[in-house]
Amino acid sequence: MSQHNSARLPYHQLSSKAFMGLVNVSETIKKGPLGTRLAELVFLRISQINGCAYCMDMHWSALVKDGADPRHLNAVAGWREAPFFSERERAAFRWAEIITATPHSDASDDEYAKLKALFSDAEISDLGFAIAIINAWNLLNAGMRAPIPQAG
Repeated sequence: MSQHNSARLPYHQLSSKAFMGLVNVSETIKKGPLGTRLAELVFLRISQINGCAYCMDMHWSALVKDGADPRHLNAVAGWREAPFFSERERAAFRWAEIITATPHSDASDDEYAKLKALFSDAEISDLGFAIAIINAWNLLNAGMRAPIPQAG
C-alpha cells in the first residue's frame, strides 16, 4: 500500500524558479479582472475534476477565509443543479470544464459566444490563464503527492 500522505520530493525547492513563476501567474490572475473569488472558484472546480486533494483543500480554505459559505462551496461539483452560483460563475465553470477536458471536448463557437456574452475580452483571456495554471498546479501536486496540511 502506498503512502498517499507523504510527498515524493520537494519540487518547490528543486525547481524554485519555475515554482515561483507559477505562484506569480496565480497571484496575477487573482488580482486581475476576474477577481479573487471567481478565480478561486475556478481553481476549486478544476481541482475537483483533476482529483487534486491538496489543491481542493487550499482553494476551499481560501474561499472560506474570504467569506464564502461552506455549503455553497460543497455544491461546486454540482453547480448545474445548485442555486448558489451566478450566471457568470456558471459560465466560467462550464468553460473551465470544456477546456480542461481537451481534446475530448469541444470549445465550439457556440460555447465561446455564451462566454463572450458575459465576460470582457480581458476576462476571457485571464480565465484561460486561470484554467491553464490550475491544471498545471493540479498535475504537479497530484504527481508529487503534496500532502494536505494538518488542520489548525
